Amino acid sequence: MLSTKLSKYSIILASNSPRRQELIKSLDIPFTIKTKEVEEIYPKELKHSEITDYLAILKSTPFKNDLKENELLITSDTIVWMHNKALGKPKNYKEAFQMLKELSNTKHKVITSICITNTSFQKTFNDTTIVSFKELLDDEIEYYINTYKPFDKAGAYGIQEWIGKIGIIKIEGSYFNVMGFPVHKLYKELSKL
Repeated sequence: MLSTKLSKYSIILASNSPRRQELIKSLDIPFTIKTKEVEEIYPKELKHSEITDYLAILKSTPFKNDLKENELLITSDTIVWMHNKALGKPKNYKEAFQMLKELSNTKHKVITSICITNTSFQKTFNDTTIVSFKELLDDEIEYYINTYKPFDKAGAYGIQEWIGKIGIIKIEGSYFNVMGFPVHKLYKELSKL
């Protein structure tokens, strides 16, 4: 099993996201959580998975000098990609409402990158899922934002929450990728170590 294979490593998840913590826990591998602040700014010319790859790597940089030989650091980033632009986390109610209006009655891509860092290597990979929303009514959007406060979520929504249950009509790709962690790809990459 993976936990046996990884027993020589001490795994660190650098994420405050309860969803990512829950998903990595579901792989049945022991890990600890350590986070360091990093300003999530990327060069404007980056597109699509270049953005999430860049940010996942960027999140590993504050740990560079602290990592021990037996430690594996896992960092990641998720964006919603639509109309050739990235939707990150909304700063306020107005931005969240605007994002959900934009996602209404159309499809978008959810892209997550994961970076695995060790003192001797660094590996980055990503996954893309296409999500289709029904037409969301204004009162549905208002209810969701007021009740669930999705300000820590790319694109202002969580697929596992109320809006995902009533609004998403189709997904092509990994459900867990939309939650913020393509666990199938993480499992595959960790299995190669």
